[in-house]
Amino acid sequence: MRASLLALLLLCFSSLLSAERITIAAASDLRFALDEVIVEYKRLHTEAQIEVIYGSSGKMTTQIIHGAPYDLFFSADIAFTQRLKAAGLAASEPEVYALGRIVLWSASTDASRLTLADLTNQKFKRIAIAQPTHAPYGMRAKEAMLAAGVWQQVQSKLVFAENIAQAAQMAQSGAADIAVIALSLVKFPDFKSQGYSLIPAELHKPLTQGYVVTQRGKDKKEVLDFARFMATDSAHLIMKKYGFTVPDSQ
Repeated sequence: MRASLLALLLLCFSSLLSAERITIAAASDLRFALDEVIVEYKRLHTEAQIEVIYGSSGKMTTQIIHGAPYDLFFSADIAFTQRLKAAGLAASEPEVYALGRIVLWSASTDASRLTLADLTNQKFKRIAIAQPTHAPYGMRAKEAMLAAGVWQQVQSKLVFAENIAQAAQMAQSGAADIAVIALSLVKFPDFKSQGYSLIPAELHKPLTQGYVVTQRGKDKKEVLDFARFMATDSAHLIMKKYGFTVPDSQ
C-alpha cells in the first residue's frame, strides 16, 4: 500500500517537474477574462503551470525589450506586438484575439444614461483614465474625449492610472467620481451592480488587441498549446462573456 502511494506521489511530482511554467504578460483589461480562460485551460490540462502578470501594454512592451522573461504577450493594442515583431523579439506573427470597448462607469452615480459631455458637470471633480502615454485604453479615452469636444474642459479633473484596472479601482474606491474604463472590467460581478454607458466606437480608433509568442517562449510546447487554446470556442465564449468581440464573430 505504501509502495503504491509512494509511486503515485512520485508520478505526480514527476509530471509537475516535466510541465514547463508559462509566464504571460497581459493587458489589465484581461484581468478577469483571462483568469477565467486559464481556469478552463487548467481543467483540460491539469499539469499546466501558468503565471500571469497584468499591466499596461506599453510598459510591458518596454519590459520585454529590456529582457523581461515573458513567454506570451497579450496586448490591448496590436501595435505593441507589431513593434516587438519588428524588433526581432517575437517568434510568431501578431494575431488579433479580441476587440475591446470603453465605457463610463461610476460607483456613486448611475452612469447608464451619461455621455462624455456629462464629464463637464461640476459633480464630477475627479475623472480616472489610464495613462494615455502607455496604456491603450487611456489612449482611446483621450481620443474619445477629443472627438466629443470635452478634453480641454476636463483636463484639470483628470487623474491618471498606471493601467485600466487601476483606473477602475480608483472609481470603485471613491478616489475618482467616475472613470473611463474597459467594458471587460464592468462585466465582473464586483462592478455589475452599477450601470455603465458604452462610449460610441466611432469616437476613437479600434481597440484591436493582439498577442505574440516571444522568442523566450517559442520552444515551449505549453506556450504554443495555450496560444492555440485562445482560438477555441471555449475561450471565445469566456471572452464574449466579458464584452469582447472575438475573431470568429467579427
